[in-house]
Amino acid sequence: MNYQPSDGLKVVDPEETTMPRIPGQAESPPPATPSASPGPGAGLEEMHATRQVRIEDLHAYYGSVHAVKGVNLAFDPGHVTAIIGPSGCGKSTMVRCVNRMHEEIPGARSEGRILLDDVDLHASNVDVVTVRRVVGMVFQKPNPFPAMSISENVLSGLRLSGVKVSNKEKGDLVEQTLHRAGLWNEVKNRLDNPGGALSGGQQQRLCIARSLAVRPQVLLMDEPCSALDPTSTGRIEETMHELVETVTIVIVTHNMQQAQRVSSHCAFFNVDEGEPGGIVEIGTTKQIFEDPVDARTADYVHGRFG
Repeated sequence: MNYQPSDGLKVVDPEETTMPRIPGQAESPPPATPSASPGPGAGLEEMHATRQVRIEDLHAYYGSVHAVKGVNLAFDPGHVTAIIGPSGCGKSTMVRCVNRMHEEIPGARSEGRILLDDVDLHASNVDVVTVRRVVGMVFQKPNPFPAMSISENVLSGLRLSGVKVSNKEKGDLVEQTLHRAGLWNEVKNRLDNPGGALSGGQQQRLCIARSLAVRPQVLLMDEPCSALDPTSTGRIEETMHELVETVTIVIVTHNMQQAQRVSSHCAFFNVDEGEPGGIVEIGTTKQIFEDPVDARTADYVHGRFG
């Protein structure tokens, strides 16, 4: 598979799959085959966010526990969509279903469809490795590879997905992705230093750069600033504003001010005791915070619960 931003998702011949797809477990993909690259860092300035994610009647389970029920939601290109709601309402579970991280948990499974444009990401003939290249994810806690240098951290995703690049392309890609993650000026003179030696905010931006290096078309951010100081949070938010022109972005956040600052659209999740979580209301961020339709939404965004 050539490494190009216009590539579709890799469809796997069923005879190439080393294990059958079973609930709660990802397929074991065949070993990655190194492929030539036309230049992964080229043309960044010409890219535009073009991919829509559409979730249709999503249900998610942990064993017998029904965690998320009947979610219907779309993430549009060129926009940041914020997912808000109290703890335990299924926000992170829903996001992890999008790039199929949920199924890696023993006993976890999901039902429904998650479409990237018109491709069902959960179809049995869609390669899970390719899904996670096209749909990147940044987690709540920064997780750089501590023994790797800053440069090696950025490039690690390419190695894991079997993409070969020349040494010159590697240098260009490191610089471009660190620029896009808002970190280049702070680390450009110490690229060989360990990634684990950076501050928390810098580590999170390094993880964003690592995700961007494989040219994702969608970026999922699961509470990326929850452990960061206000200055680092501000830099992450600036990075999101810059990236949204080229990547469809979804952010899970408990910070209502952050949701208002960074997103154009918003979905409020809630959960009743003993019931699965789900969506209460979807709308523009302005409407959700200034003129919500549901009283539960108004109570949450105005701090009356949660």
